[in-house]
Formats: sequence, C-alpha cells, structure tokens
Amino acid sequence: MTYGPILALVFGYLLGSIPFGLLLTRAAGLGDVRKIGSGNIGATNVLRTGNKGLAAATLLLDVLKGTAAVLIASHFAPEAAIWAGLGAFLGHLFPAWLGFKGGKGVATYLGVLVGLAWQVALIFAVVWLVMAFLFRYSSLAALAAAVVVPIALYFLSTPQIAILFVVMSIIVFIKHRENISRLIAGSEGKIGAKG
Repeated sequence: MTYGPILALVFGYLLGSIPFGLLLTRAAGLGDVRKIGSGNIGATNVLRTGNKGLAAATLLLDVLKGTAAVLIASHFAPEAAIWAGLGAFLGHLFPAWLGFKGGKGVATYLGVLVGLAWQVALIFAVVWLVMAFLFRYSSLAALAAAVVVPIALYFLSTPQIAILFVVMSIIVFIKHRENISRLIAGSEGKIGAKG
C-alpha cells in the first residue's frame, strides 16, 4: 500500500477544516456564529446574522476549498483527487480545531463535485435552486440534490466517483437528521429567517 491516498486525505482534511463562516463573522464583528440559529458554521447559518454578503462569501469559500483540494491533488493522481475530496468534506464536518463540530457539508460537497464532475455539479445547482425557490427550505433543497447527485454520477461519471458521493450523500442525510425531524414537524426555519 502506498501513502498517496492517506496524504491526499490528510491534505484535503486540512483544507476542508478551515472554518470560513466562523472566521468571517468574527472578522466582521458579529461574534461567534455558533451561538445563533442552528449553531453551525455554514453559509445558511451565517445568513441568519442578516449579512447576505458574509453568507455569500462563506458559501463561495466553502465550495472553493472542496474544489481546490480536488484540483490540487489531481495533479498527482486521479485517485488522489477522490481521497482529497473526501478529506475536504470530512474536514468541514469535523474540524479538529473546533472540537470536531463543523458545518453540514453541503457547500463543500458541491465544491468536491465541481472538481470531480462539473456537469453533475450543474445538476446539483439546478435541483437545489428549484427546491429552494419552491419550498424556501435550504435543508430540503440540499437533501433533494444529495439524492439526485449519485444517480446522475452513475450515468455520467466513473463508478469510483459515484460511490464516493453515495457515501457523502448518506453523511449529508445523517448530518441533517434534526432538520429532517423539523421538516416533518413543520418547524424548520426558512431561508433568510433570522434566529
């Protein structure tokens, strides 16, 4: 066994674990984003501060760290790109510097997808936007996209990438289990709601 996959996984993890939502809100003088709303460090919760610009920046940076991990690692080997993508996703979810309590991974999931199969990333974006427009729930939009992506990858990409996203989609659902309970109960917060 070579150390390539392990190094790629660790590299991706370190890049993915940069908590941009927390860093940006602190730099803007808005305090700790983990103390509002859902308590998570992702763009949807940053939006609950009322600062759309910071939320957009958080979204972009969380996407880019996933894409960067994949593209940098792909210079060494195609397999390294897959491991780095998984690492970036896990780094966002479980950053060591925040007690392994990070975001829910949707933006970084998308970033990894952009790096590995950009055509399917477009499908993700369309599904997310349509669901968000129709229902105004970020979580529901993300979950719908996470169902569609592995299916699309099965037809449009390689088996290895499809399997990676089956695993990542399952993790997305696990991380959204409280959102799923709130959606069922009708108490889930809508996009743009402060709290």
